[in-house]
Amino acid sequence: MHARYAERGLRILGFPCNQFGKQEPGDNAQIKAFAENYGVKFDMYSKIDVNGDDAHPLWKWMKEQPKGRGTLGNAIKWNFTKFLINREGQVVKRYSPMEDPYVSAAAGEEGKAGDVLRVQCSPLACR
Repeated sequence: MHARYAERGLRILGFPCNQFGKQEPGDNAQIKAFAENYGVKFDMYSKIDVNGDDAHPLWKWMKEQPKGRGTLGNAIKWNFTKFLINREGQVVKRYSPMEDPYVSAAAGEEGKAGDVLRVQCSPLACR
């Protein structure tokens, strides 16, 4: 998705998180090196918490937005929860870990070129 839409303004931001089955036990340098082995080209940020008192402010904010609310509560349930944010800084959609935003974008269902997809992503699956 990044390769296909980056020229049109799409930005994917990856935030590793170790709150789900301890999938991200390494430090930031180890996570970055691991992701590079899989050809990850989008921006990867430092490991953060997405739930609880120590959740990163961005994730707290996204979960509070009308279109950022989750099913059965706002907590992030698992890695690969994704948020689409438009150029105006509004949450357009929250994707569950099982939803594929590429399918929605290909069908023209979400946003427009230049929207920003913020992704929580374990490098184990960023291939």
